[in-house]
Amino acid sequence: MARLSRFVILGQPQHVIQRGNNRDVIFVADEDYQYYLRKLGDACKKYECEIHAYVLMTNHVHLLMTPHTENGISKVMQYIGRYYVQYFNFQYQRTGTLWEGRYRATLLDSDGYLLTCSRYIELNPVRAGMVKDPAEYPWSSYHYNALGKDDRLITPHVVYNALGMDNVVSRRSNYHALFARLIPDSELEAIRVATNKAWVLGDDGFKAKVEKLMARQVQPKSRGGDRRSELFKKKDNINRV
Repeated sequence: MARLSRFVILGQPQHVIQRGNNRDVIFVADEDYQYYLRKLGDACKKYECEIHAYVLMTNHVHLLMTPHTENGISKVMQYIGRYYVQYFNFQYQRTGTLWEGRYRATLLDSDGYLLTCSRYIELNPVRAGMVKDPAEYPWSSYHYNALGKDDRLITPHVVYNALGMDNVVSRRSNYHALFARLIPDSELEAIRVATNKAWVLGDDGFKAKVEKLMARQVQPKSRGGDRRSELFKKKDNINRV
């Protein structure tokens, strides 16, 4: 059966994940991270995509990006796949695939989820137990978004800019303050499920708009049974990211 195409609306951000095959390491040395980021910047410029947040983990990547051409994101990921896999295989004298199949992505409501998803991405090293503070992890957009360090890869989204209009210091300070609050478990789960299953992430109104525009189902159909029962929870296994 043919796979459904991903949800794409020009100018609407997406959360993108790509994992190493069998969750193997895809970054070993600093040079690997630097090469990936350089090629990501080249690809985004070539195919008209903006990056708002990112984190490069040892075996997977999270990107918050907005496409401005119909196949912009898929072309960016193909470009990265072609160049980075060649680089990595040559660097470490290996052959074969590096990625675990297709990248995963969810179209998201920027008003409701952009800042939450950005924090979700930049807090990934903290949740993984690699660092205690996102500032301690070098390979993420946190250093730009919260601390003001130069990062030419990042294009601030209008929702981020609204944290401090015409005042860069205030904007970054307000963004940094968001990290004092934990992301609710329900929102973490919503991001994980929507991204893994390629559903749309947003409230009912946003989902209805996308469903009408795309003429496609944007969320799973409700199933019978008591969804809160312990039996249902045991059966409802969800891949986490």
